[in-house]
Amino acid sequence: MSDNSTIFTGSSRYSSDLQQVLNRSIAIASLPLDQLNNQLTTLQNRSAALDALDGKFTALLTALQGVSSATVSSSAQVSDTSVLSALSDSTAMPGTYAIHVVSPGAPTSALSNSSLPAVQDPSTQSISAAGSFTLTVAGTPVTITPSSNTLSALAEAINSSGANVTATIINLGSPSAPDYKLSLQSTKLGNIAIQLNDGSQDLLSTLSTGSQAQYQVNGQPATPISSDSSTVTIAPGLTADLLAAGDADVVVTRSGSAQSNALSSFVGAYNAAMDQLSQNRGQGGGPLTGDPLINTLSQSLRDLTGFTGGAGSVQNLTDLGLTFDKTGHLSFDQTVFDNVLAAHPSDVRAFLGSPSTGGFLKAATDTLNTLEDPSTGTIETTRASAQTAITNQNQKIADEQDRIDILQNNLIARMSAADALIASLEQQVNYFTSLFASMNGTKTN
Repeated sequence: MSDNSTIFTGSSRYSSDLQQVLNRSIAIASLPLDQLNNQLTTLQNRSAALDALDGKFTALLTALQGVSSATVSSSAQVSDTSVLSALSDSTAMPGTYAIHVVSPGAPTSALSNSSLPAVQDPSTQSISAAGSFTLTVAGTPVTITPSSNTLSALAEAINSSGANVTATIINLGSPSAPDYKLSLQSTKLGNIAIQLNDGSQDLLSTLSTGSQAQYQVNGQPATPISSDSSTVTIAPGLTADLLAAGDADVVVTRSGSAQSNALSSFVGAYNAAMDQLSQNRGQGGGPLTGDPLINTLSQSLRDLTGFTGGAGSVQNLTDLGLTFDKTGHLSFDQTVFDNVLAAHPSDVRAFLGSPSTGGFLKAATDTLNTLEDPSTGTIETTRASAQTAITNQNQKIADEQDRIDILQNNLIARMSAADALIASLEQQVNYFTSLFASMNGTKTN
C-alpha cells in the first residue's frame, strides 16, 4: 500500500480536505490488514519457538545415540613384547594372565624343483607347459587353472584358489642371470603336506616342515595347548599373537571413559531441553506458553528418565550416577558410574541395553522418536502445521492487500474527478466574479 500522504494531489482549494478523507478511508480499510499482520507475527514467533525446541530435542536424541555407540574400552599391556603381543576388547575381564610360549610354531614351506625348466622371466615363462594343475594341501586336492602359461599366472591362480597356502615367486639366481622359483607356504602352522602336480610329475620339494604353536596360560594345562595359528584366544575378549618361546604377562585394564563422556553429554542435552521448555511456562513465558505441546514434551522427558529395568545393582539412572535436583535438572557423578562399572559391568550393560533390543536405550530412543520422527513425530508435525498456518496467513494478507489497493485506486480516481470538477467550478466562479466586478466598475464611471 502506498503512503497515504502522497497518493493524491489536487488543484482545488479543497484538495487537502479530500486528501484527509482519502487517508481516513484507507486507514479504516486497513484495520483488518493490521490485525492479519499481528496474527502473522504471533504465528512466526510460535514457529521460531518450535524450531528452538526441535533443535534441543534433536540434540538430545543425538546425545542418546552417542551413549549407544560408546563402549567400555580395555587395554592389554604385555611385559615382554618379543614373546607375544595381545589385544583386548570391551568384554575382556581385567586381570593378569601369565603366558608361557613353548613354541610359536612354524608353517610348512615348499619350493619348485631345480630339475624343472629354468624361468628367467615369470611373465612369459613357466615351470611346466601344462594348462591345469592339481594342488594338494594336507591331503585335499584343488584344481588350479592359470589364465596363461606363465609362472606369474600360476602363482596368482594358486592364491585365488582358496587352498590354505600362499604362493610367491622368488629369484635364486643373480640379477644378470635370474632363476625364478615358485615358493609355497602353508597358511596354518604344523607339518602340512604340500604338493603341486602337472599331470605327469610332482613339481615341489619340501623346504621345511612346520610345527604347531604350543603355549600355557597361568601354568595350565600340564600338556601345553597346541594351535595351528599363532593368534590364540587367551580368554573371552583377549587374544595374543605368539612370537617367540618365552614367558610374558598380559595385564588387562578396563576404562569406561567413552561411556561416561557420552552420559555427561546426554545430561547436558537433557538439561538444555528442560531449559527450553521452561522458557514457555508461567507469567511472561514464550510463544508456546499454555500450548499442550509443552506438557506433552515435559511428560516425555519424565518418562525417559523414569525408566526402570535391568537386574542386579543397576535398575535406574540413579544407580549410574544420574540424579535430579529440585529444579528438575540432571547431574552426573562420574565416580558413582566408574565404581558400578568396575564392580558390575554386566549389570551396566543389561540396564543400558541397545536402541533395538531393549533396556534404557530402547525405551529412550522410542520416546524421542515419537517426537522427532520426520513423518509422524509430535514436534515435526506441529512444526509443519505452524508453517502451513504461516503460508495461509501470508495468502490472507496478500488478498487483503489486493482489496485495499483496489479500494485505494478507486478512491483516488473519484477524488481526482471531484477535485477536477471543483477546480473547474472555482475557475467559473473566478471568471464571473471578475466579470461582475468589471461591469460594476463601468457603471460607476
